[in-house]
Amino acid sequence: MKTLTITDFKANALKVIDRIAKTRESVIVTKRGKPIVEVTPYTPEKTHPVPGKLKHLYKDEKDIISPFGEDIWNAAK
Repeated sequence: MKTLTITDFKANALKVIDRIAKTRESVIVTKRGKPIVEVTPYTPEKTHPVPGKLKHLYKDEKDIISPFGEDIWNAAK
């Protein structure tokens, strides 16, 4: 992770931001040798699953025994 002084960051902010977006590497900005801020690339928020979104892919079987045959079902016991 690269570090820059606040003066260098202020003078080259647009270039630094472009480089962060391109390389996806964070930069720590320091003031008098102490880190004050970390500039990181933007990552979109993860979406949360929506209940029922995949409902059209689900098939509800009323009778779960007959597709296999009763003898195969009983063999699994």
